[in-house]
Amino acid sequence: MNEIAELKRRMTAIERAPEPTTQFDRYPAVEWAAQGRPAVGGNVWSSVSIANATGLAFDRVECKFITDFLTPGKREAEVRLATFRHTGKAEREIVSASAVLNLTGLANRTVGVVVMRWVHGIPYGWDYADDTTIYTIELQHRYKTGPENYTPGTVDVFTFFKPTNKSAPGTGGPLEMPNNTNYETMVLPKSRPNVGAGWITIPELVSENTRYGAYSISPMHYCVGLPQSRIPEANENGWAWIKGSGAQWGRDPDITEPYFGV
Repeated sequence: MNEIAELKRRMTAIERAPEPTTQFDRYPAVEWAAQGRPAVGGNVWSSVSIANATGLAFDRVECKFITDFLTPGKREAEVRLATFRHTGKAEREIVSASAVLNLTGLANRTVGVVVMRWVHGIPYGWDYADDTTIYTIELQHRYKTGPENYTPGTVDVFTFFKPTNKSAPGTGGPLEMPNNTNYETMVLPKSRPNVGAGWITIPELVSENTRYGAYSISPMHYCVGLPQSRIPEANENGWAWIKGSGAQWGRDPDITEPYFGV
């Protein structure tokens, strides 16, 4: 009886399968700006972006994203595409994944561009088993090498200064210089008892990416479903075109690897 019920379900799914009316299916586009991404949850797979693929008509997809602050041997990333089934519960179930693409960046800072093509492996992506089940295609990443440790240094600045808990006489603030037209000298008048001038050591100002060794990877600029005639290179392991970063394929697809589940 279970086999008959499954056969009926599949027949119903086939009858409800959408007829392609365009040359591609476009899934929701998201922001296109590289964001700092630190290691998440013990450096497990973390999704950068999510495309709702419920109702898809094609078994091949293409997406595009950008990278920044990748450095060979210091900050390298692993990326993959994965599909998930959402059943209305807090956690989602992984269905399939591409092979792992290693991105190493270049010796000099360069914004990388990556295009990935993949056979997603959702057998019945358009089959609504119930009113809550949906499918998503997600761009996932995690550190391969890094993050590097970086301790900010200090810099010296020649400036005016005063104790924070002391008031600066006059109404013009610390830089008001009576009897010193246009600040021609650094001699402070006696009327400035709480103000000094000289070399001050302050913490080095560095970007968050440098301070915490975080690379950047953008969400998918787009995610589309395409027929075989448009992207014949797509396969179950994945295909990629990369500019502005060193890259090589790593491990084969493995849906048992830990990922951020919520």
